[in-house]
Amino acid sequence: MSALPQSVRIREVGPRDGFQNEPEVIATDDKVALVDCLARTGLRRLEVTSFVRADVIPQLSDGPEVLERVDVPDGVSLSVLIPNEKGLDKALEHRDRFHEVNVFLSASETHNAENVNRTIEESLAGLERVLPRAREAGLRCEGVISVSFGCPYEGHVPPERVFAIARRLRDAGAEEIGFGDTTGMANPVQVRDFFARAHEEIGGGVELTAHFHNTRGQGLANVLAALESGCESFESSFGELGGCPVPKGATGNIATEDLVSMLHEMGIETGVDLAKVVDCARRAQQVLGRPLGSHTLVAGPVDWHR
Repeated sequence: MSALPQSVRIREVGPRDGFQNEPEVIATDDKVALVDCLARTGLRRLEVTSFVRADVIPQLSDGPEVLERVDVPDGVSLSVLIPNEKGLDKALEHRDRFHEVNVFLSASETHNAENVNRTIEESLAGLERVLPRAREAGLRCEGVISVSFGCPYEGHVPPERVFAIARRLRDAGAEEIGFGDTTGMANPVQVRDFFARAHEEIGGGVELTAHFHNTRGQGLANVLAALESGCESFESSFGELGGCPVPKGATGNIATEDLVSMLHEMGIETGVDLAKVVDCARRAQQVLGRPLGSHTLVAGPVDWHR
């Protein structure tokens, strides 16, 4: 176990991963206002939308308009999710409005087929065309590997398979690899061992990022395990928004405000203003008209002065 890092990096994924899993379509004005709110919390990276077909994810069909309308401070990097070359073509029409792209595939054949109707090899072959083109356009690239810690259809996912996929993405141009616990199946011992190996298997020069869901209440425990194995980059969603379209029952990401609260109480810097993130989550709760799952939103941050 390595010493805990003094600081970590957080990418907020709620405007994409969260909004796309809501049953209703959130109004464009509300999306823009929430992104602008998040961009003023100290978060330096925001995943704003995706360029997936509108008939597949209608909740994000206004992605181009959201990108054109958001007003974020200098130094805040915006990213978009890209499924394939057609998605990249559409995204590049708005190249001046974002800075990073995320590409994705699953680590199990069944989940990949359910999610994008492709084999893993077909997905990798396509992404090996997308990533070089995105790099040529001056975009930073992240490759996200879903169900890295377990598949709801196939069960155990061999880490060797995940690392092999990660190396292919790295060699194609991904500067960051995100490992997704897409349906919340990971446990802390597994996570600790996984990240200890990942650094050796993938090599230096690539940012390794953890993306945990809180389906079974183990999200923050998994964060601690990843920290203990040297992971310094995490993805989270304000209000604990999000989930996974397949299968049903996969609940939201770890909440950004819960993650920031825990890290700050542990003395780990994030650069994020916790009170401002909580305010954004309250605004999202009002927009959606229902309680959200974030613990810090309900209980409030720890007050050490009482």
